[in-house]
Amino acid sequence: MTTAKFAANQVSDLKNVAEWLIQQKETAPVMAFYGPMGAGKTTLIKAVCGLLKVTDEVNSPTFSIVNEYLTVEDESVFHFDFYRINKLEEAYDIGYENYFYGGQLCLIEWPEKIMQLLPAKYVKINITPDEDTGKRIITCQLIGV
Repeated sequence: MTTAKFAANQVSDLKNVAEWLIQQKETAPVMAFYGPMGAGKTTLIKAVCGLLKVTDEVNSPTFSIVNEYLTVEDESVFHFDFYRINKLEEAYDIGYENYFYGGQLCLIEWPEKIMQLLPAKYVKINITPDEDTGKRIITCQLIGV
């Protein structure tokens, strides 16, 4: 199992994390972001999308559940936010299998709501904020690889 650990004191520190994540996307295109509300999941996803040269505005799909973004190379990136789902059936309703097993990059916020639907291979990203300093410890693990 491959693991990487990063410390982020400011948004610019996320570039190294985003670069590492992008290097994993061929092996494990599904990436699950864990952390409490306000930990910086969406901010890290914005950093990943920025390096991938996404042309769309990146915002958390809190109400729509999934946003599709296009890169300058016309590749799709899917951004999920499962915070508001109440039943697993809601993930089935959006056709999660087409996304998770389609080979495109899938960036998932609140994956704990759909744990049993994650593929065998994925990247697990834990963001742990320090309330006093604002620093984030970000641990990334390749699961099932």
